[in-house]
Amino acid sequence: MLRSVILAAARSDRVERLVETAPVSRDVVRRYVAGAALDDALHTSRELVSSGLAVSLDYLGEDTTSPEQATTTKQAYLDLLGALSAEGLCPPVEVSIKLSALGQLFDEKLAYQHAREICQAATNAGTTVTVDMEDHTTTDSTLELLMQLRKDFPDTGAVLQAYLRRTEADCRELAGAGSRVRLCKGAYDEPESVAFQAKLDVDRSYVRCLNILMAGEGRPMVATHDPRMVAIAEDRAKWFDRSPDSFEFQMLYGIRPDEQRRLIADGYTMRVYLPYGVQWYGYLMRRLAERPANLAFFLRSLGSRG
Repeated sequence: MLRSVILAAARSDRVERLVETAPVSRDVVRRYVAGAALDDALHTSRELVSSGLAVSLDYLGEDTTSPEQATTTKQAYLDLLGALSAEGLCPPVEVSIKLSALGQLFDEKLAYQHAREICQAATNAGTTVTVDMEDHTTTDSTLELLMQLRKDFPDTGAVLQAYLRRTEADCRELAGAGSRVRLCKGAYDEPESVAFQAKLDVDRSYVRCLNILMAGEGRPMVATHDPRMVAIAEDRAKWFDRSPDSFEFQMLYGIRPDEQRRLIADGYTMRVYLPYGVQWYGYLMRRLAERPANLAFFLRSLGSRG
């Protein structure tokens, strides 16, 4: 119920204005977001890479409603990739893109063209692109556009969400040789007809999907902060005789940094999902919905500084 309330708040302009104008918002957001500008993203990426972490940068924005907005987002990624190359931060730093931010909701062809330009820029920079997954209404479109991108850019990463009932089948389709697949639990408010609702059911689905990916020939990207899921992934990697460099763990910036360092020390690749940009509100709300401890932190901050 709490999760549904938070996700409803994510769609409220009134709550957004309240949060954005709260005195402590800047401090709270800084825990989860690199900053608003490109320089902020580069600075934080340098720090993370120097500590042994890999990075996936996300320029915040989604549900773009005009070609002009979509082009602006594309250009932001082209500028980012150019700067990453100039800074020598590739390949440890890659980028994550949302097709809705590139025009998917009103012009799939335009979104594909923009995504293709970004993939080409990433290839030129010596790094990769991962295509984020959004709510279930865009899943088919996203996977179709992903497969088109993979014709010329086969290392383009996919994202699958374990809470969707269809994801086991999608894992089987995407577990082939060379296929990079990020498996996460999911962060959108989905109906029961398409998504598991109980945590236990989502966890069981995650493990089933993880087994499929670990048994396959691709590169699983295990995106979870759940200690039990991390332990299961380590166990499954051994069971399927996978070397530490044949898969990776992924976590959000600001979440479980001690565990991130532990995984690095144990020889695993640990990639941090690092968002930046001014459109941080929707992203922050989904992070609060995913983990009650995040909400407690935010509320304590409001109380101490308000």
